Amino acid sequence: MSEPAYIPLYTAAQVRELDRVAIQERGIAGYQLMSRAGQALADCVARRWPQLRRVCVVCGAGNNGGDGYVLGRLLRDAGIEVTLLGLADPDTLSGDAARAAGDYRAAGGVVAPYAGELPRDAELLVDALLGTGLDRPVEGRYRDVIEALNRHPAPLLAVDVPSGLHADTGAILGAAVQAACTVTFIGRKRGLYTGAGGQQAGSVEFADLAVPPDIYSTQRAGVELIGQLPLEQLLAPRRRDAHKGDFGHVLVVGGNAGMCGAARLAAEAAARCGAGLVSVATRAAHAPVLNAGCPELMVHAVERAAELAPLLVRATVVVVGPGLGRSAWSQQLLGRVLDSDLPLVMDADALNLLAQDPLRRDNWILTPHPGEAARLLGRSSAEIQRDRFAALERLAADYAGSVVLKGAGSLVGDAAAGVRLCAHGNPGMASGGMGDVLSGVLGALLAQGVPRFEAATTGVWLHAVAADRAARQGERGLLARDLIPWLRTLVNPGGTEKAPD
Repeated sequence: MSEPAYIPLYTAAQVRELDRVAIQERGIAGYQLMSRAGQALADCVARRWPQLRRVCVVCGAGNNGGDGYVLGRLLRDAGIEVTLLGLADPDTLSGDAARAAGDYRAAGGVVAPYAGELPRDAELLVDALLGTGLDRPVEGRYRDVIEALNRHPAPLLAVDVPSGLHADTGAILGAAVQAACTVTFIGRKRGLYTGAGGQQAGSVEFADLAVPPDIYSTQRAGVELIGQLPLEQLLAPRRRDAHKGDFGHVLVVGGNAGMCGAARLAAEAAARCGAGLVSVATRAAHAPVLNAGCPELMVHAVERAAELAPLLVRATVVVVGPGLGRSAWSQQLLGRVLDSDLPLVMDADALNLLAQDPLRRDNWILTPHPGEAARLLGRSSAEIQRDRFAALERLAADYAGSVVLKGAGSLVGDAAAGVRLCAHGNPGMASGGMGDVLSGVLGALLAQGVPRFEAATTGVWLHAVAADRAARQGERGLLARDLIPWLRTLVNPGGTEKAPD
């Protein structure tokens, strides 16, 4: 079965409500769900670590710990040596967790109190400590064991959510488990895919625990994970009688002194993603260089804002910001662009200048990274990263249009259309020029008639997937221009030509 285009992501409270509906309204016993969770974990272990001989499971006091006890029993039944360490006396547990601990001990399992050390010979560690309910920094013994788990050389499997990670925001609450894999249950938690979540969770597997599919209609997922987009519909094959005027004219405004490369990257990305025509308005000294380096671009020397007027008349979309700077020239050109009613993609210093003189506009896409988002909202970058969803919501409310909050787990938001999350991308993208390429991709999609929110979603996905493919040769040293051949391949779904490996 092919992956859907959009996959719902939930808050911890929403998943608890789904769990409640399954138990109280559909009559599924809580312990049955816990047993299914333990089996999903055991299945994951069997797939990922088939030669495993020794496992250490560390259990907390709640239902997350109960899942760990079920897993411990199943692993022992499979002939694996299990060391189970409890941070709470099993005799003090209640509800389904108490039953799981009782079944584990009845099957011959031994529970040892955590005394500050983990078995050195463990080949896999299992974090069954805290689950989704955590909303304050981890302290005391729980922090000690999280840090011990992270120091141990064995890979780590997290139960539902890595302990110490905020399930809703992806922020680390003091300290968080660094998992190789996380198996999450009933509903995918949105914090697993953005901020620090992707790093801490590792590879995420989902188990719905066979809850009735219709119960999901009781919760509206405000965030969707971008899956496999239907590019054949968004970027359908072109008519045989098409001409360049059918696919829009992108105008890139930027390339101040010393920064012409940013404008070049944005413009070439726009051309490679299918814009019919691409023009660049840049400093006079840069025009010959840009034109020689990519002759398909129409490069114009623009030293005064008035010189933009004829270029704006011909443009379909304006990408403003790559290499723009914050000089008087920059401010004048941005002011002239904002006086037009053309659809805009705002990036880089266009956003920094906007932060100084905010306004709202419906027909633009803003593409801030956390630092730019902080300036737009008058906050710190750390505040933005603590709750990226809240920051995105505020940006969309204050500035309107569509907003792309870049970073690990980029978010795409629109006050009217909701929030989408892209989990593709890699650390190799932490290099200069990546945002310039993205702005060109977005401009090309808008120029070809893709609706704004769909263009933002599709552009972010294309950019991230192209980076993942380019990173097959290694993340370190990945350059923004390495994405461009892959972008051309991706925007031609079903084609046979492949980008170079």
